Amino acid sequence: MAVAPMRITFCCTDTKAQPWLEGLRAALPNATIEQWTAGANLADYAVVWAPPQAFFDEQVALKGIFNIGAGVDALMGLRLPATAAVVRLDDAGMSVQMAEYVCHAVIRHFREFDAYEADVSAGKWSYRKPRLRSDFPVGVMGLGVLGERVARALAQFDFPTLGWSRSPKTVDGVRCFSGQAEFADFLAMTRVLVCLLPLTPETQDILRRDTLAQLLPGAYVINVARGGHLVDDDLLALIASGHVAGATLDVFRVEPLPAAHPFWHHPKITITPHTSARTLREESIAQIARKIRALHEGEPVTGLAGLVDLKKGY
Repeated sequence: MAVAPMRITFCCTDTKAQPWLEGLRAALPNATIEQWTAGANLADYAVVWAPPQAFFDEQVALKGIFNIGAGVDALMGLRLPATAAVVRLDDAGMSVQMAEYVCHAVIRHFREFDAYEADVSAGKWSYRKPRLRSDFPVGVMGLGVLGERVARALAQFDFPTLGWSRSPKTVDGVRCFSGQAEFADFLAMTRVLVCLLPLTPETQDILRRDTLAQLLPGAYVINVARGGHLVDDDLLALIASGHVAGATLDVFRVEPLPAAHPFWHHPKITITPHTSARTLREESIAQIARKIRALHEGEPVTGLAGLVDLKKGY
């Protein structure tokens, strides 16, 4: 049976549209694919990143909304067409990047490479007693595709590795906790905390004074999820008190990070410009095209990897 033609609209802010349009057209040669402008024809599917509400107000016939990232928090406050499935990227080359970044941050802190770098810059030849991995259990908050890959990678370096998620998970080499009932136990056993949670109303501000204070003394915080997870002033206060030794932060409440923000020049905070896991265009286009084709050919929506539960927000 012949498959009906399809129309795809592209609406991604802060993204160069032409390479995406060319890639999608090559992957889906029988589809009509256009960049969205106000008043455009109704489309069957949308490829989006942080689109405005006006886009969805017009595109009322969408069957599928495909997000070009793993996080869909930018969509959660919008009124979406009731007929549309929302699908996020489930990997597309991001998980290995995230594992690289987090392992680098953990090892840099554990091996005190930041202190060695400071000494070398000052012309000082120094020595520090090796630390024990058993004293640095690493807790990963969020065990989705990215979080599980990160936890597995950390376990390969023989760090005691813990994981916490909303629902029960099983990951080889990782001691898993789940739900609010086990959150305090997870925190109390963690010295290096890695946040890979989706940003939802429940996880907003989860990295705050009363949660971070439950970590083992001399804790270290790594946030590679969303800036809205972290209460900046609470982190600064806990570093000043000595309970938190420092942090590596890749995401912020306001991006780019304002020039006057204290994170820029804090000696115990390392910042990077939201670069822990970048969207790889070719891999993402191939994944999105495959999912659009499957949906258009009648495969069940529930079979799509990366299908978002709008009630949960991820």
